[in-house]
Amino acid sequence: MKLVKMSLVAAMLMGASAFAMDNTKVSGDAKVFYGTDDSNDADLFSKEGAYAQAALGLGVTTDLMEGVSAGAHLTALSTLGLQGQLVSGVWEATNGVDDYWWFDEAWIAATLGKTTLKAGRMALDTPLVFSEQWSIAQNTFEGAVLLNQDLPDTTLVAAYVGGGNGWNDSWVQNTQYGGGWVVGPVNENGTTNFGQFWHIPRTNTGGAYAFGIVNNSWKPLTLQGWYYDATRVIQAYWLQADLNMEGIILGAQYTGQKLQDYTADLLGADNPDQSAYALKVGYENDTFSLSGAYSATNDKGPIPVGANLAGYGQTKLYTEAWWNYGYVTMVDTTAFNIAGTVNVGSVGLEAYYTSTTTNEGMPNGDDLNMNELTLGVSKSFGALDTGLYYISTDADDQNDGDAYNTVQVYLTLNF
Repeated sequence: MKLVKMSLVAAMLMGASAFAMDNTKVSGDAKVFYGTDDSNDADLFSKEGAYAQAALGLGVTTDLMEGVSAGAHLTALSTLGLQGQLVSGVWEATNGVDDYWWFDEAWIAATLGKTTLKAGRMALDTPLVFSEQWSIAQNTFEGAVLLNQDLPDTTLVAAYVGGGNGWNDSWVQNTQYGGGWVVGPVNENGTTNFGQFWHIPRTNTGGAYAFGIVNNSWKPLTLQGWYYDATRVIQAYWLQADLNMEGIILGAQYTGQKLQDYTADLLGADNPDQSAYALKVGYENDTFSLSGAYSATNDKGPIPVGANLAGYGQTKLYTEAWWNYGYVTMVDTTAFNIAGTVNVGSVGLEAYYTSTTTNEGMPNGDDLNMNELTLGVSKSFGALDTGLYYISTDADDQNDGDAYNTVQVYLTLNF
């Protein structure tokens, strides 16, 4: 889960810079994702243990006038008739049968000098509020972001996030699996709900404010600090330093949060301060990379710390697992992660190992342990990106505590 240097800046300024050559640009992708696991007494590649979905993304950006641009992106989901034939589930939390489509982006951006204002529906990439990319469709946000780069090698960010679709507070009745709360950008009736900022269901929270500063004055070092205030819900901050000097990588992260009185009362919490930190060391060059990371959360609080405040619950802490999200950020948890990648010609090989221990994390008071090993191979064939991944999961709270295997296939055609 790498936090790309000034990634928010790049995403935001894309609307102002992508039109230097062409007034209008149309792009998109077509995806087919497949997964299968042998948990819950299912067999690998059996219908009962498999899930699949197809997605079509189509986006357009254009100049409206000098310094003013606009863009929109549509996402459509379909099972392609696989449901009930070759698979029993889908990637996104829909009813698993019907097709869906929605506009996940629709924005306008204006640039004056070194200041850009972007407003509307958009993807975001900040440490505690971001669009997650692991699924076949990403969550997005409604609001406004103001960027300024007048200070040398420094970007100032101010944002208002009025809503997001990472959590839909609705119940899905899936004939294959029963029911469950929807966590995803669409719901069972084919619409996307841009609810309020915080993903605790049934809370009337209002929007959220975010302020950030990213500095790269000394080129090997990127420093960033962020503050978030979700009305009546939570206040949080994130500090990070990343050094990349001749391939040597060092990183440090520290984040803290505090529930505001409204949510503390709702959850029956004593409103403690929560915190987490992570450290990373590694090496990378054009051919391979190798890194190790460690993180820890404190033993206070009723909710995860350091997780995406308005999404599926992924985290940008260095130790995040490749697939089993939600463990690293649990209260009173330590985690370590080892990751390596290598390019062999045009083929990419990947390996990730994450281990977490949550003190007294099981309902009976025992420690909750999760271990995940992921091996992957990827290759591009022109515009077609392909990926094959194997995941071994051994978690005390999954599959009756027994380890199980997962295989996933990713196909993305870019156009």
